[in-house]
Amino acid sequence: MDELIRKINNKTYQENEKLPSERELCEIYDLSRITVRQALQELEREGYIYKLHGKGTFISSKTYNQKLVQLYSFTEQMKMLGKKPTTKVITFQQIPVDDRLAEKMELQPMDEVFQIVRLRLADEEPLMYETSYIPKKLFPKLSKETLENRPMYDIFQEDYQVGVTKAREHFSATTVRQEEASFLEMTKDQSAMLIKRYAYHQKNLIEYTISIARGDKFDYTVELT
Repeated sequence: MDELIRKINNKTYQENEKLPSERELCEIYDLSRITVRQALQELEREGYIYKLHGKGTFISSKTYNQKLVQLYSFTEQMKMLGKKPTTKVITFQQIPVDDRLAEKMELQPMDEVFQIVRLRLADEEPLMYETSYIPKKLFPKLSKETLENRPMYDIFQEDYQVGVTKAREHFSATTVRQEEASFLEMTKDQSAMLIKRYAYHQKNLIEYTISIARGDKFDYTVELT
C-alpha cells in the first residue's frame, strides 16, 4: 500500500491511469494474490483507486474536500481551490408546485417556482448535477441568461437584497441515473452523493436544491465542537 501510495503521490501513476493487474502486481512485488487484493481493497476504501467492472483498476482523480462548518457556495469553493468554476443551465422553466413540493418549500399548492437544472463544472470538468426550486414571488425576474453569467446567491443579494442567512443540508449515498450520468461523464449506477439543501433568508425558505455530486470527486468533513 505504501509503495503504491508513494507512486500515486509523486505522479508515477497519473489520474485515471490503469494500474497493473493483481497478477502483475504479485510478480512486481513478489507477494501473494491475497496480500495484493487486500492492499487494493484498502486503497479503494481510502479513495486512491477505483474499479470498473471488466476493465480493471484505475487511479482516482483528486477529490474536493468541503468542510461543513459554515455556509459555502460551489463557486467560491472552487475559486479558493484555484479552479475556474462555470455553470451550464440545462433547463429553466416556471412550474406550479404540487402538494409534495409545496410542503417541502412551505408554499401553497399551485404557487409558482422556477425549476432550474444546472451542471456545475470546475476547469471544464463536470462535478455536480443540480435541480433547484426557487419561489417566483421572491425573485420574479430571475432568468436563464442571468444564472449562466452570475452565481445564484450573488443575484439574490445584489438584485433583491435577499441573502442566505442559514442552510440545512441532508447527505445520503445514491447511484446516478442515465440522464445524470451522461452530463457528469459517469456510467449509469455509479456511486454518487445525494445532497438536499434548504437555504433560508431569516425564516423564509428561498431555495430547495437537489444535487448529485460525483462520488469520485468530493468528500466532506464535519467539524464537531
